[in-house]
Amino acid sequence: MGTVALAVTDGMLHFELAVAYEVFGAAPASVDVPWYDVEVCGAQDGVRVGRFGLRPDHGLDRLPRADTVIVPGWADVDADPPAELVDAVRAAHEAGARVASLCTGAFVLAAAGLLDGRRATTHWAHTAVLAARHPDVEVDPDVLYVDGGSVLTSAGKAAALDLCLHLVRLDHGPAVANAVARRLVVPPHRAGGQAQFVAAPVPARDDHPLAALLPWAIERLDRPLTVEDLARRARMSSRHLGRHFRAVTGTTPLQWLLTQRIRRAQELLEATDDSVDTIAAATGMGTATTLRRHFHRTVGVPPDTYRRTFRSRPAAGDGSGVRHRHPLEPQ
Repeated sequence: MGTVALAVTDGMLHFELAVAYEVFGAAPASVDVPWYDVEVCGAQDGVRVGRFGLRPDHGLDRLPRADTVIVPGWADVDADPPAELVDAVRAAHEAGARVASLCTGAFVLAAAGLLDGRRATTHWAHTAVLAARHPDVEVDPDVLYVDGGSVLTSAGKAAALDLCLHLVRLDHGPAVANAVARRLVVPPHRAGGQAQFVAAPVPARDDHPLAALLPWAIERLDRPLTVEDLARRARMSSRHLGRHFRAVTGTTPLQWLLTQRIRRAQELLEATDDSVDTIAAATGMGTATTLRRHFHRTVGVPPDTYRRTFRSRPAAGDGSGVRHRHPLEPQ
């Protein structure tokens, strides 16, 4: 299926690079299809990837010859990625290559202008930074990966593997992608729209206008809170509140509230036997129908399926007290 070029420079994250090499480097023994020709491209006198040294096969000028270019995670998101890497990735896309970033590799694609006007994602801890630095990018902090056709982006770590398997699925079909997943002993498919399971962002300073507001709202998720309620509590206008929310959480007040309600529903589904109707009331969703609609769209599975998958207490007949990880569970 053509050439996959892994674009590497000093400062790349080794996990994401290793994931891409493992997925595209060799076909499973059970698969008899033409496989990818993987090339590692970077400074040929060697690069440092994490704590490891690496000698690339080719220089970055090789990227425009590739069919697919993979940009692994970029370690220092506070610094601009190297100009030669940015230029090479841009040139590859202009030459017709499919370009995919893993984790914070999205910062390289954004610097190259490939994400302008596009929806994209990265590791949840850096979505606000990406959105602030590149305002023309529609940053989605709540998905595992985004397939934009010729440009794809993923969230962090395990989601990088999800995106690589997604590319195999696009190129070879689900049977081959499943064979790769079996070899790696990972879930065969997690939809890109499934939520990143993230901790609620909180302001870094105690004197921030949202420092007291966010805990106050979380304690009242069973109530039908509105943006006006939040603004009144914070003693600011709704527009001013929205700017603070975007800066701290990377999203709007309403979307943040919905995320907290879904997260609370997840906790109740895991830890209680409460009905979906009861949980809908406890999370301010109102009705089971509303909860099911928002939960399925956000998490990727219905509440009942989630409960069966993620129960935190031992299953019947299992006295171990150990939570067993289901293959669908995000890592």
